[in-house]
Amino acid sequence: HVQLVESGGGSVQAGGSLRLSCSLSEYDVTISCMGWFRQAPGQEREGVAAIDTGDGSTYYLNSVEGRFTISHDNAKNTLYLQMNSLKPEDTAIYYCAAGTRCTWEPRWYNYWGQGTQVTVS
Repeated sequence: HVQLVESGGGSVQAGGSLRLSCSLSEYDVTISCMGWFRQAPGQEREGVAAIDTGDGSTYYLNSVEGRFTISHDNAKNTLYLQMNSLKPEDTAIYYCAAGTRCTWEPRWYNYWGQGTQVTVS
């Protein structure tokens, strides 16, 4: 059973940076996309960034493009999200996910991490 474990969240001032990591417990041949979602209080979960684990194509939410960078280390089975120029509106719980299609629809992601809090003040 694949498990995802996130780390790297925390509190930072506006303009600062954080890097999130997400480790997969094991390889699953059905996984073709990994992504980061976030959910702020009272809001729906939204996709932030995704990466095709086959060809490396990346996808970003418009509001984070140019500030966030998603990457995946196949050898380490680890997903990263480098977040720069953070804004208060980036405050949310961030979840990593693994699934079969690079889309913003959560239903295509079979595996989810427990979430890590990011607070920007």
